[in-house]
Amino acid sequence: MNVIGLNAFHGDSSACLLVDGNMVAAAEEERFRRIKHWAGFPSEAIKFCLDSQGLTLSDVGIIAINSDAKAARAQKVKFLLSGQASLALISEKLKVRKKRKSIEQYLEEYFPKQVFSGKVEYVEHHKAHLSSAYSVSPYDSSSIISVDGFGDFASSAMALGKGGLIDIHKRIYFPHSLGVFYQALTQFLGFPYYGDEYKIMGLAPYGEPKYRDEMDEIVNQQLDGSFKLNLRYFLHHKRPIGYEWDDGVPLVGQLFHPSLEDLFGVPRKPDQKLTQKHKDIARSVQDCYERAFFHMLNSLHEKHKSELGENHDVLTIAGGCGMNSVANGKVHLNTPYKNIYIQSAAGDAGGAIGAAMLVHQKFHSKESSKSVMSHSYWGPSFDNDHLKGVIEHYQEDLISQGCDITFDLTTASLVDKVSDAIIDGQVIGWFQGAMEWGPRALGNRSILGDPRRHDMKDILNLKIKRRESFRPFAPSVLREQVSDWFESDAEVPFMMKVFQIKEDKRSQIPAVTHVDGSGRLQTVTEQSNKRYYQLIKSFFEKTQVPMLLNTSFNENEPVVCKPEEAMECFMRTSMDVLVLGSHLIIRGH
Repeated sequence: MNVIGLNAFHGDSSACLLVDGNMVAAAEEERFRRIKHWAGFPSEAIKFCLDSQGLTLSDVGIIAINSDAKAARAQKVKFLLSGQASLALISEKLKVRKKRKSIEQYLEEYFPKQVFSGKVEYVEHHKAHLSSAYSVSPYDSSSIISVDGFGDFASSAMALGKGGLIDIHKRIYFPHSLGVFYQALTQFLGFPYYGDEYKIMGLAPYGEPKYRDEMDEIVNQQLDGSFKLNLRYFLHHKRPIGYEWDDGVPLVGQLFHPSLEDLFGVPRKPDQKLTQKHKDIARSVQDCYERAFFHMLNSLHEKHKSELGENHDVLTIAGGCGMNSVANGKVHLNTPYKNIYIQSAAGDAGGAIGAAMLVHQKFHSKESSKSVMSHSYWGPSFDNDHLKGVIEHYQEDLISQGCDITFDLTTASLVDKVSDAIIDGQVIGWFQGAMEWGPRALGNRSILGDPRRHDMKDILNLKIKRRESFRPFAPSVLREQVSDWFESDAEVPFMMKVFQIKEDKRSQIPAVTHVDGSGRLQTVTEQSNKRYYQLIKSFFEKTQVPMLLNTSFNENEPVVCKPEEAMECFMRTSMDVLVLGSHLIIRGH
């Protein structure tokens, strides 16, 4: 049985494909549309998933979507009767629902020559999130938590996963949301765009949590392990805030109430200089989120520890807030959980997997449904002949730019030449194999540099990235060397946790050491990504440093998907080297 899972009409629209319960393909729509966080119906991602296996819609038995309008009806009625919601807010919700076409209508529009005769199944948003974490984890039993903005009227859900089955015991409903709290304060600090929260994580280490009391006024921890927002400081429950989710960039209106100025003064404008006060507020936001999150997790552990037995320290995390890698890296220090799994697309995109796994279980595997995700390489791939053809198409322009082109290098020769270029301070575009699933570049669509150079961040920002100077770059580390360099020996294949770098090592790798001595870790094994592992190992043998600086292959756009996009990025920037498969392009200087 073939099952397609969808995240549609949310930011980071996506699709995945299960064949007999095993995932075989997955991708986010933004990579094909070339619009960050694209929201709407993921038609191009569906096409990729089908084409990757030589299938059409007629071969698909079920399409599962990670949203169910029928969910939380009692809670919705209760909220309406409470008088908190304005007529304008209710009207907006009804207009959005009426405007949206059905899944069947979208399929007819985008696949006019194909016939889908299967079922469409709707899965409650947070149940899909929970499944997306647990059902692809290596653990038979675990606590599970999902935390995000909102989905199907809830912002959080907590559950027990055991024997492949998920038992949800608690949800936190609208209007209370840690995701909305973080997003509202992100807006207040002058970062208005959907997905800007990661900038607050990067800025926070430059400040101190001086506004802890003010944050406790905004987010109130509850005795049962949950939290409540002080709604005086928010607008999302009172009036339409302009969510736009259809066929483009997701746009969100102002979430914070002007009364927030009573606590922090005037909001920062996007073009205003960042002051120490802004940095202290950012640190206080992150601190508040962490304390609320750990409070939830400690309550969750207390509930599950007897049922989980020897697995009482196992946790799986999902939801948009599951992308908070700083908090994730501190879970083992602040809760009893020591074994923590977060898949590479923890946010809304990953809900496609959870929805697909749950409907497969419902119709074909009543007792359990699990398919361990040990790598993230589920997107489009291109063989060496195709890559060579792309280079030949651009060859005249490359030669005019003084580029030297070498085709069909052996892996040994390729990694030797590229590691030498990295040691020489050059910036490398590294395009290999299948595209990563999720927002992180993990060695197949990456830009690489020397972590030892003090000036590497400046070089990258000048030549390619052009991003805020306070944002850190991440290290990709040989798995067996992690404990020598980090205050942890965790396996982190998807770059979802930040750990402290050992104090005596920080001066050796300044380009990947953040201001607080931390690094967002990616562990690399030969089994998961052989060529990338061999490149890092070649660099290690020459420098005694077992890691590379790794950032996403893009320039203010979605991560590149196709080799043509990698080539265009190389040609319009000052990147020094481009590697497409086994082919090497070196720019003349």
